[in-house]
Amino acid sequence: MEPAPVPVIAVTGATGKLGGRVARRLAARGVRTRLVGRDAGRLPQVEGGEHAQVAGYGDADAMRRACDGVGTLFLVSGHEDPGRVREHQIAVDSAVAAGVERVVYVSFLGASPDATFTFARDHWYTEEYVRASSLRYTFLRDSFYLGALAAMAGDDGVLRGPAGQGRVSAVAHDDVADAAVGVLLGEGHDSATYEITGPAAITLTEAAEELSRFAGRTVTYVAESEAEAYDSRASFGAPEWEVAGWVTSYRAIAAGEMATVSDAVVRLAGRPAQGFAEYLREHPRAYAHLAR
Repeated sequence: MEPAPVPVIAVTGATGKLGGRVARRLAARGVRTRLVGRDAGRLPQVEGGEHAQVAGYGDADAMRRACDGVGTLFLVSGHEDPGRVREHQIAVDSAVAAGVERVVYVSFLGASPDATFTFARDHWYTEEYVRASSLRYTFLRDSFYLGALAAMAGDDGVLRGPAGQGRVSAVAHDDVADAAVGVLLGEGHDSATYEITGPAAITLTEAAEELSRFAGRTVTYVAESEAEAYDSRASFGAPEWEVAGWVTSYRAIAAGEMATVSDAVVRLAGRPAQGFAEYLREHPRAYAHLAR
């Protein structure tokens, strides 16, 4: 009798920083994957990887085709948008219709209906929708990314925002990817929620000090009021909902909603998570805009 085929793992967001990392790690372990993205031409070429082009999570027919024959869906959250939760729901419905058995969803630390960070609310509503579905599930609530923390500092060497002296347990994409692979290929993760964080929670003053050390110039943190934060970002021309997301990410730090530190990376990836200094040492491009 022929052995049963190993179920395919579909990886969404495979052209991005997280999905691409997960796809390459799965391929290195000989796992059959289907890489899902908006542009098939940009999807990574990996051994045993099929490609599926989807216009977006809201394209129910394309998402269902992308999920045909898939056992597990690795669902990277969509780009921030007022309709993002509905698009996530369509993606979940499409996976169920295609016969997918399990979803591993990339959520956000502190996801709740009343989270200070407005985008974190989207993740909670998505989690609730997944819980109500027939899918087995695991939620990876990752913290703020270390690369984004470095990018908060402007070319003028100032990191500004209403974060007060709150702390953030920022995490590296590599650590989230390795933790995700541990869940995707491991057992005993059904109905689990993991907080994926760095090894320590730091203030933005401490982040500025580390950036100063690596960039070779003084980088400072300026604690704005909420009103000042909105004013300083008004010139960007971004829609109101997007600016609110930016500002409330700092306010969530001030409120202590991003300070949680967990050992999930150690438990799922089998190694310690990277701290900010280690990340900057290995990723000089993260602070290239600051270097003289």
